[in-house]
Amino acid sequence: MKILFLSRWLPYPANNGSKLRIYNLLCTLATFHDVTLLSFCDEEPPQVDTTHLESFCTSVHLVKWQPFNPKSKQAILGFFHRTPRSIIDTFSQTMANYITNLINSDTYNLVIASELGMIAYSRFFSSIPAIAEDVELISLRELSMLAPTYKQKIRYTFTWMKYQLYLAKMLPYFNHCTVVSEQEKQILEQVAPKFKKIEIVPNSINLNNYHNKHLTPKPNTLIFAGSFTYNVNYEGMLWFLEQVFPLILTQNPNVHLTITGDHANLPLPSVANVHRSGFVDNIQAYIAESWASIVPIWSGSGTRLKILEAMALQTPVISTMKGAEGLNAIHNTHLLIADTPEQFAHCTLKLLSDSILRKELASNAYKLVQQQYNWATVSTQFLNIVASTGTQCIQ
Repeated sequence: MKILFLSRWLPYPANNGSKLRIYNLLCTLATFHDVTLLSFCDEEPPQVDTTHLESFCTSVHLVKWQPFNPKSKQAILGFFHRTPRSIIDTFSQTMANYITNLINSDTYNLVIASELGMIAYSRFFSSIPAIAEDVELISLRELSMLAPTYKQKIRYTFTWMKYQLYLAKMLPYFNHCTVVSEQEKQILEQVAPKFKKIEIVPNSINLNNYHNKHLTPKPNTLIFAGSFTYNVNYEGMLWFLEQVFPLILTQNPNVHLTITGDHANLPLPSVANVHRSGFVDNIQAYIAESWASIVPIWSGSGTRLKILEAMALQTPVISTMKGAEGLNAIHNTHLLIADTPEQFAHCTLKLLSDSILRKELASNAYKLVQQQYNWATVSTQFLNIVASTGTQCIQ
């Protein structure tokens, strides 16, 4: 089968959750099908090395991504349009032309449009069976629900209404839609009740990549893996350093925290025993050498691959309820969950001081990943969706 895969993110190097999911999908698809990747990238295409992707994709084509500019003419006029402003402003005619040219020059059996941004190009491949992959809505709905001011609440509620109308209009172009969790599926069913072919394909990891990487953890060490270019991570770390870590240090001054990922030159509170490593080449080693991985996340959507990675490396996890959302993980069995500064500090100190608890959580969490979040298992489900969709015609 010939597949045209449309991606908002250039998936290699796979240094964030979205890229890792797309990379796993492409590797799996390319094992059985001819895959053409057409992707946005943050740099000018001639400067991007696509050698690795070309080793398994039939061909790779890149288009420069233009970020949303809320002050642009198109974005301002978008206030008076039913389509969300960010969709209007980031729409690329170059991408649309690329899609048209590729389809006219070859015969594709299936198009996969990854994430919300690529759904906008559906009219350019409407004659071909298609899958809308990884449609995430929770974060958009949360903006309207959790807006801190009345003015922002009105604004984000209006935006959320636009996205609902937009998806209800665009989903009929697709034969199937995939989401990462039951929560996402329920929201999408409410938004587009007439669209029935919604499948849960959870975020997963290739467990084979984590074998033989279990190092000896260093006592009293915590790790937070997450780039601050994603504001959800920065927001969570501010909360942890301002309200939780001082409580931990009061009772155990030997606890050290390492924060990895791009810090985007954003400031953090001045707290002792905090090391900002920045981007690291081998994040797995940092996680495996830590006694616990913390996930103090309060917003956003999807399932946290940082949790699955820690579980695969048998590093115990402490998370907020929001951080663990979308995972079939149970408090005190697979991880510890806490939603107040006092609870989070208590759980952290308990985990650091109890070697038996660390071993039990690590063992149970690893089994959970093996059974439900191992890409070797989940990929079979996705391939079945691909096979059934590729033989259909849009009615």
